[in-house]
Amino acid sequence: MKEYKIAVIGGDGTGPEVVRQGLKVLGAASSKFSFKCNTVNYDLGAERFLRSGEVLPDSVLEELRGFNSIYLGAIGDPRVKPGILEKGLLLRIRFEFDQYINLRPVVLYDKKYCPLKDKSEEDVDFTVVRENTEGLYCGAGRFLRKDTQEEVAVQESINSYKGVERCVRFAFEYARKRNKKKCVTLCGKTNVLTYAFDLWERVFYKVAQEYPDIKAEYAHVDATCMWMVKNPEWFDVIVTDNMFGDIITDLGAMVQGGMGIAAGGNINPQGTSMFEPIGGSAPKYTGKNVINPLAAICALGMMLSYMGEEKAAAAVEDSVKKVVRKKLHSLSAGKMGYSTQEVGDLVVKHL
Repeated sequence: MKEYKIAVIGGDGTGPEVVRQGLKVLGAASSKFSFKCNTVNYDLGAERFLRSGEVLPDSVLEELRGFNSIYLGAIGDPRVKPGILEKGLLLRIRFEFDQYINLRPVVLYDKKYCPLKDKSEEDVDFTVVRENTEGLYCGAGRFLRKDTQEEVAVQESINSYKGVERCVRFAFEYARKRNKKKCVTLCGKTNVLTYAFDLWERVFYKVAQEYPDIKAEYAHVDATCMWMVKNPEWFDVIVTDNMFGDIITDLGAMVQGGMGIAAGGNINPQGTSMFEPIGGSAPKYTGKNVINPLAAICALGMMLSYMGEEKAAAAVEDSVKKVVRKKLHSLSAGKMGYSTQEVGDLVVKHL
């Protein structure tokens, strides 16, 4: 029997609640498909920071390297200044573990939840491959004459050939594996960001030559947003930089029905990866047992796929689809017709 080590970070707000339901599904899936998962819980997030001033101790970071995957609930707390937990925990793990791909499937499970007119499940089925360790998120920049009326703030986007090439190559490989429309669209802004996206465009079309079976297209980021709303069926795999990827994936979440169903993976194809719902900690719903856990459960499914348990991953996704289509009244917190715990139970029942 295969065994996997999974680090669990419930995090802040409703994070522990949705992770609890994900682990419930994991237990059922591992039993059904005959593999074993050893989980270790880590006290990381706002409570630890407020208690001790620590965000992610070096010793804990080293421990995390020994796991197959990290399962994260959410980071963010109104009692902590924005940026401290996000940079100190979430971004640090991404950068230290070289999780250079942020993978965001945008899949509509039931057309009644799509805000777009006359769009069906067949129309909304694409994936965004976001570069995850470079760009504006590197933190490169400076202030000049800070706190004066002559202040200047500079934020630099760092893009390396290596970083762009491996992200683009992942996108083409992913499009080949998906085997659907077999098209990769580079989302950029070549007419304004004439340095960064000159590099992206050159690398994109160079790599594309190695994939003659995959169509290669380009779209400005503003046009990409427009078409995601008007014609989402045009897309198969979108590849883009860190900042644009951060923006368009939230738009994708709305197209697929909302944050309650949107999951993502921070991927290092050769190392430890981290999986999470992308909706945040939703502190106003903490402890009320009303938050939608399906995004966390979908993230769990992505984790199973990454670890090679494809049958279990497919079963989890299929179960989520059944619950969305046959049971839920809404994907929004407090409106599902079921509690957080009950939705987790429904997914287990339909495995």
